[in-house]
Amino acid sequence: MVDKARGSRAKPTLKEAWFHILLALADDAQHGYAIRASVQDRTDGAVKLYPATLYGSIRAMTDLGLIEPLEGTDDPDDDQRRRYYRLTQSGREALRAEVTRLQGLLDHARASAAFGGA
Repeated sequence: MVDKARGSRAKPTLKEAWFHILLALADDAQHGYAIRASVQDRTDGAVKLYPATLYGSIRAMTDLGLIEPLEGTDDPDDDQRRRYYRLTQSGREALRAEVTRLQGLLDHARASAAFGGA
């Protein structure tokens, strides 16, 4: 996609599920079920990542280098079958870009007549 104002390629927007997964991993590595619970908690239940969406997204995001699986876990009481994931540098950059894009949209919306602006 080309950003006409800048004459350069604009970063693509993230799928909603991807945004929520990256946000869930922003502070710490988590396994799939914890990601799902974090998203549901953060959105007061408005966003539910069903297993096919969650694990399909995780697979695609791993393939694209946005997140990466961790080897093992430091917690001996944790189920060793769980795979933990963390953000990569590319994932952090994608999350920052999406937050900036969304903030711009919110700024425009707040400045609109619907919110008492122009």
